[in-house]
Amino acid sequence: MRHAADRLAQLLGHFVPGPLPVRVQAWDGSQAGPAHAPLVVLRSPAALRRMLWQPGELGLAEAYVTGDLDVRGDLADALSHAGRSVRDRQAARPGPAGIAATTALAVRLGVVGPPPKRPDGRARLTGGLHSVSRDRAGISHHYDLSNDFYALLLDESMAYSCAYWTRPDDPAYTLADAQRDKLDLICRKLGLGPGDRLLDVGCGWGSLTVHAARAYQARVTAVTLSRAQHDFVTERAAREGLAGLVDVQLRHWRDIDGGGYDAAAAVEMGEHVGDAEYPAFAAKLHGSLRPGGRLLIQQMSRGARAPGGGAFIETYIAPDMHMRPVGRTVDILEEAGMETRSVEALREHYATTIDAWRATLEQRWNDVEALVGTTTARVWRLYLAGASLAFSEGRMGVDQILAVRPTREGASAMPATPAAWYAPGSRT
Repeated sequence: MRHAADRLAQLLGHFVPGPLPVRVQAWDGSQAGPAHAPLVVLRSPAALRRMLWQPGELGLAEAYVTGDLDVRGDLADALSHAGRSVRDRQAARPGPAGIAATTALAVRLGVVGPPPKRPDGRARLTGGLHSVSRDRAGISHHYDLSNDFYALLLDESMAYSCAYWTRPDDPAYTLADAQRDKLDLICRKLGLGPGDRLLDVGCGWGSLTVHAARAYQARVTAVTLSRAQHDFVTERAAREGLAGLVDVQLRHWRDIDGGGYDAAAAVEMGEHVGDAEYPAFAAKLHGSLRPGGRLLIQQMSRGARAPGGGAFIETYIAPDMHMRPVGRTVDILEEAGMETRSVEALREHYATTIDAWRATLEQRWNDVEALVGTTTARVWRLYLAGASLAFSEGRMGVDQILAVRPTREGASAMPATPAAWYAPGSRT
């Protein structure tokens, strides 16, 4: 009698030539595949059934988040190994005889059957793409998971964006230090000083808002679509004695009113704006600034052929996300009347940041699981592992784009060199 793992290997061999890219353990305990490869555990035929009914990334992801499929060891390492192995080969398309053989194998393995129940947690958005109501629902799906969840995952600043690792080899240097250095870098690039007006669009849990008000005495208007974030930042500013400097507004970016701001920032918020809507977003930011005012965009980028986050991320994490090559974002900002002064790539910094979040997730796994449930916890474990790989392998980038709204005469009021941006404690 043949073991299930041998049949699995034979089945997969019809689609991926050569040896298995990973070692597989089937539900009967049998194993097949390279001895030293990452071990993938299929706990029941339902794992393959999910991939049969929903081929590709999403079926595989749902097999993992439901626990039908598991990985022994580091998940990111396993994904990277499997991805490299598959990319090095040319996937095959079985002919009629191969299809008949794979069907017979699937029947013997117990894979054929009705579609399994989909796991909880899928985003279910309605309405026109990037309408106010749909954007609010999309933001709520991701950011209103609960403030307590993000407090478990993030450092004490509650910064949910790429940090800036100035001393990555120093074991005493923490994620909190790197996030503080990122916030300081943004404030220095924006040239903030006492009394300056800052517009923080997509303020999150207020990391930049509070830092700019506390450390630079800036007057900050913070804008968010998330009710949970609005209430959190309002309470945080009051608790830290900054209520007189911070105005938190629950509104869509289209509804931002007023102008004359000395500076504006959008830290990893532009990915949620949408492709067709981004020129209007850039125009809104331009119009909010006084002549000579500066704009800092920190934003993820992807190649033009893969503008979203992928089927799994768009279904479970960040629906309606859109990214573009960084150069195209610069084009749009300049078409809106901004002058680009600096573009700084932070891709490797994001891989390090995400790995710090991954480590925290594992350290606090029991607390996370108790708070949000096993399925959601596994969604986030898979999300962070995949995101770390996307940045470390160069499939995604993240950049800080600094731009200025020139005066009518063309003046920028920018420093002669950017040297002071990288000198802690300086003001420019």
